[in-house]
Amino acid sequence: MPPFDKIALFIDGANLNATCKALGFDIDYKRLLGEFQSRGTLLRAFYYTTVIEDQECSSIRPLVDWLDYNGYTVVTKPTKEFIDASGRRKVKGNMDIELAVNAMELAEHVDQMVLFSGDGDFRSLVQAVQRRGVRVTVVSTIASQSPMIADELRRRSDEFIDLAQLKLKLGRGPSERLGQRQEERRGSKIGTAVSE
Repeated sequence: MPPFDKIALFIDGANLNATCKALGFDIDYKRLLGEFQSRGTLLRAFYYTTVIEDQECSSIRPLVDWLDYNGYTVVTKPTKEFIDASGRRKVKGNMDIELAVNAMELAEHVDQMVLFSGDGDFRSLVQAVQRRGVRVTVVSTIASQSPMIADELRRRSDEFIDLAQLKLKLGRGPSERLGQRQEERRGSKIGTAVSE
């Protein structure tokens, strides 16, 4: 990527989390911003996730708060709860439409869109922004037990980056996670979730 490229990141939080889990590491979101700031002019870094409405202390809340205060535009929506046909409680949440709308709105202002998702549903979005002259990089993995990226999305992108190749640059190891948990137990402020 030329250093003058205007870049926007679109992170499907649930999909990225599942991909990282499959690869056995956690993302350091401060390093992630730094990596893409070094590749061009980073205009926006969107992070999309659903939240359980009545759970103020959910496990995602510290991450969402940290991202919101540290350079990310966090887009959330409450999950929907329902009982399926067999009587089991199910939770449903999807941020695809919000991500697609933001991407289309920004398409005329960016040269490069970086999509952190392997969801094949985004293939039509990728085609639409490409028709507007935007290059699309998709970040996911084929290195896990079963690939986390839909083949049609990988083929449609201008560039595919395997997240496994970014592990050393963007990952946090088990010792950093342990240090974070110890800090959280001592009552540290939110934001220690990312290394300094």
